[in-house]
Amino acid sequence: MRQTRCEAGQGQAVPGDARRGAAGRGSAGRGKARVVGAGNQSHPIFYNFNHQQTCKHMTKATASDTRLEAVTRKVTLTGLTNLMFDRYAGDNNTKLEWSQKIYLIPGTNVLCLPTTNIVSFLSSHNTNSAPKRLRDARQFKKICNACLSFVTVKAEGKNPDYIPILRNGNPIEVGKFGDDVEPQSGLYLDRRVARLEKGIPNPKERPVLPLDWELAFTLTIYPNKEIKEQEIYNLFVEGGIAIGLGTFRGVFGKFEITKWE
Repeated sequence: MRQTRCEAGQGQAVPGDARRGAAGRGSAGRGKARVVGAGNQSHPIFYNFNHQQTCKHMTKATASDTRLEAVTRKVTLTGLTNLMFDRYAGDNNTKLEWSQKIYLIPGTNVLCLPTTNIVSFLSSHNTNSAPKRLRDARQFKKICNACLSFVTVKAEGKNPDYIPILRNGNPIEVGKFGDDVEPQSGLYLDRRVARLEKGIPNPKERPVLPLDWELAFTLTIYPNKEIKEQEIYNLFVEGGIAIGLGTFRGVFGKFEITKWE
């Protein structure tokens, strides 16, 4: 039988119409966690620094969730500069001797700082509190109010309202005052002239406690949606350098956190 050979010729492509197809269901694969860089360090979770090297000036991350449960911490603040006192007499007409301007735990000769001083450090609107000094002027009052509402400070010992000032782990006791110094505690008289409005001189005599000194207390943060433990920790770290405690703050009363557990 005779066979006929066929050859395929070259065809031409003609434009076709694209039609919408049906989308099929895909499957989600396992993703990879990314490390957030420095650009997102403003978020509380990532506001994390090397605490061992920079604990005096920086912050560390905390893992609590104060929206769900109360958080209680044992806190120790260790002085970086001398601590100045200027206890208010209760009215503007009563003049106190420099030896009367310190705080003592009632019924004792133990030097102390009232817990209200720590509360004021966190929540005052009128004086230079940590939020007022360090946070946005449009937001600091909300932070102050949150601290006032949800944070409590309690001293160790029989009187929870007065935090004993420690040196080498022991309460500092006050003895007999001389003209310019109290030898047992090391308190000494500081004389300065402050200037009032229009340059009017205002001589001041105030007691100063030299280093070393510490404050140990219990801090509780109650469940809330307004402020987290991380921000309160940050306020103590930053405020301890920028503001401090006592009077003439910023020069006297600077501190660092040496315990937060």
